[in-house]
Amino acid sequence: MAQKPQKIAYIDMEYILENVPEYTEAQERLKARVITWQQRLDALKREIEIMKVDLSNEKALLTDELNDEREEDIQIKELDLKNLQAGYFGPTGDLYMLRKQLVKPVQDQIYNAIQEIASQKKYDMVFDKSSDLIMLYSNKKYDLSEQVLNKIVKGRKLKAIEEKKEEKSQTAIENAAKAKTRADERIAKNKALKDKIKAQEEERAKKRAEIKKLNEEKRKKRLAEIERRRKEREAKIKAAQKAKDSIKNNKN
Repeated sequence: MAQKPQKIAYIDMEYILENVPEYTEAQERLKARVITWQQRLDALKREIEIMKVDLSNEKALLTDELNDEREEDIQIKELDLKNLQAGYFGPTGDLYMLRKQLVKPVQDQIYNAIQEIASQKKYDMVFDKSSDLIMLYSNKKYDLSEQVLNKIVKGRKLKAIEEKKEEKSQTAIENAAKAKTRADERIAKNKALKDKIKAQEEERAKKRAEIKKLNEEKRKKRLAEIERRRKEREAKIKAAQKAKDSIKNNKN
């Protein structure tokens, strides 16, 4: 029996991806999120640099204890930066998870469409023209790219609905996180305000006590002065009376 010839076709993955709106949107969302994350990292880096410059300028004026505290604050900020970088761009960080969430469904759509077409038309092999495979010649009639795109377009409405649900879910998670952050910030601000009011009340109470003590000392001094003058007057009156009596006795 003659060997059965193999049926081979190919696709252009780059062309397909460029014409799948979901993929373009996913790439734009990834790019926007990366920009936001990088801005946060840059802001934290600038904050650390400012802290280092301030410490360098004020180091001669600080006690050893305050200097150690400031250096520890910088180390904590640097650790926060390192953890944030890993959280965003690490092997299992937010970028990896978001790319998996946004891009993988599009890739799955393409691969599922390829498998379905290859199964229906009984292709033995389907190559990717845009990969490392070198194609010296390709007959357009074996190009399945348009068929793959058509297969994806048919399921796009359903996919769009599911993506919208997923996006709402992600937005809800982010909104919940933001709401929690705002709530935590309000709690922190209220605590800081209470602490400030308490410190102010304690300072006012301290000043009132000092003023009270000062007034009490002044009152005691006034009373002592009044008593001294009274005794001086009594002494003068007694002396005058004694002198008067002495003169009277002399006359007698």
